Amino acid sequence: MKRALLVCLMVGGLVSNAAMANADLAKAKNCMACHSVSNKVVGPAFKDVAAKYAGQKDAEDKLTQKVLKGGSGVWGAVPMPANAQVSEAEARTLVKWVLSQK
Repeated sequence: MKRALLVCLMVGGLVSNAAMANADLAKAKNCMACHSVSNKVVGPAFKDVAAKYAGQKDAEDKLTQKVLKGGSGVWGAVPMPANAQVSEAEARTLVKWVLSQK
């Protein structure tokens, strides 16, 4: 029983660290200048993005391209600029994290 609890705590810690690492990546790539996890700033809250795209099979690919190339018209008149400082792998990691928000 103690061993099972220890394994659960260790796995939970790894998941928590991964979630924090992705929040750190979002900060490092300047995403937080226009977004936050739970409130609209210039762009939508990440939890609102996750809710809007929940269950859409192509959401990860679509949003990865939006992070890389920018976009407009989905969340209002203010466009999201392209993010040349973000690699495709980083964009995909960020999108997976954004889509996991509740």
